[in-house]
Amino acid sequence: MTQLKRAIVTGATSGIGSAIVVAFSDAGYEVLAVARRADRLAKLAETPNIQTLVADVRNLDSLTEAIHNFEPDVLVNNAGVGHGIDGLTGLEPGSVQEAIDINVTAPVQLTAAAIPGMRARGHGHIVNIGSIAGLHTLVSSLYGATKSAIHIFSQNLRCELLGSGLRVTEICPGRVTTEFYQSAQGDRERLDAMNKTGIRELMPADIADAVLYAVSAPAHVNVATIELLPTDQAVGGVKAKSSAE
Repeated sequence: MTQLKRAIVTGATSGIGSAIVVAFSDAGYEVLAVARRADRLAKLAETPNIQTLVADVRNLDSLTEAIHNFEPDVLVNNAGVGHGIDGLTGLEPGSVQEAIDINVTAPVQLTAAAIPGMRARGHGHIVNIGSIAGLHTLVSSLYGATKSAIHIFSQNLRCELLGSGLRVTEICPGRVTTEFYQSAQGDRERLDAMNKTGIRELMPADIADAVLYAVSAPAHVNVATIELLPTDQAVGGVKAKSSAE
């Protein structure tokens, strides 16, 4: 078993984030749950071993201070937005920038803040919550681009940290039953249509189990990438459609 026992989780009040926080707490970790919604954080704070911080992941100053004070063994970059999951058409410029800031810039900045302390302690684990949209061709040009950035960031970071004892894991879920589509920015009709699949989707606890599996592996084992899909979902195929129609 590893000696990892202190975890920071961003986006802690979302379905996946909340499930990860509770899973860590149940496993005996001390957890710092970070999110913007104070009311939901207050409910998490009632659980043993959970501290909370009301913060936006784009507020680097406050989060860097929290990282330095809490000294996490594990950083879970879970906070994210689904802006543009349905395509670029009708997306406001501000939503484009927000997707890049939250999905890409924040995880990179927070990871950079956490690594020095992890190096000094000789152990640590960065867990990035990606998406199958970052691995496969879908209609999600913007969202897929942000998750592709996290994918190559995770791959390159693993090479950068080689020999340090630090590990990097990327979790890439498919369809998960959360508030993801409701909170995404884009064409509401398209988003609502995408949200209705009729399949048995993954649950947030399924993703939390994958995270806990990765961080609980022996110290010499780095679970690099986990692609997690419902049994009723598959990715692949080629589309063709005439532009003359």
